[in-house]
Amino acid sequence: MPEILEVESYRRLADRVVGATIVRGWADAYSAKKLTSVAAWNRAVKNLTVTGTGRRGKLMLLDTDGVQLGIRFGMTGVLLIDDDAGIDGLFYGPHTFKREWIRGGLEFSDGRKLLLHDPRRLGRFEVDPDLSELGPDALSLTRKQFDGVVRSSRGDGPAIKARLLDQSAVAGVGNLLADEILFRANIDPRSPSGTLSEAQRTALYKSFTQTMRTLQRRGGSHLGDHMDGRYPGAYCPRDGAPMLIATIGGRTTYWCSKHQV
Repeated sequence: MPEILEVESYRRLADRVVGATIVRGWADAYSAKKLTSVAAWNRAVKNLTVTGTGRRGKLMLLDTDGVQLGIRFGMTGVLLIDDDAGIDGLFYGPHTFKREWIRGGLEFSDGRKLLLHDPRRLGRFEVDPDLSELGPDALSLTRKQFDGVVRSSRGDGPAIKARLLDQSAVAGVGNLLADEILFRANIDPRSPSGTLSEAQRTALYKSFTQTMRTLQRRGGSHLGDHMDGRYPGAYCPRDGAPMLIATIGGRTTYWCSKHQV
């Protein structure tokens, strides 16, 4: 699914429409599920001028001279400006384009279109989205904020993998990034977040920030070092030990049986 790095690519693509005026918006029944009706999207966006772009985690934002607009991409959502896509494809999504997978978008006075392409139908349009439910953004997470993410106020806390996936704790980390961060930090994803030692927390924060920079430079969340071991029966790309698999935080998780202990 689109994680923070993919949505940041979408945001950069959307910079192209800053200054443009919206003449029409359209949404199907799926992308309008967080709105009062399908027609509400057009009523909210018509005649607005885009003044900037933003993002909190996986939520992309369009600032306008009126309301703020939000786009969530679900499992397989891709942003397009006419024929240009924000990314080449998604690891867990189809790498093909079909007109029937367009769930809605915006049309501008100069004829350009911003489109939401989403086979799984989980992407959503929002008007004045509530950002209070989201934690600090993963691409700018400070050490102080990170310490708040891993700190537990009750018992040992949840598994560290589950904590990294909690968007109210830190916004933007998805399944692939979480596994890569823990792989690089040599930490078992099942470890209770509140039991990590100071050395482990330091290693994890270093891995967190380096993983974000490295995979952003490589071009996506699916380009991590652990990816060659991400299938049943695989061996660790680093040390050759068997990779383990379990469901943690509701997501299929892969980790090394040797160096992630």
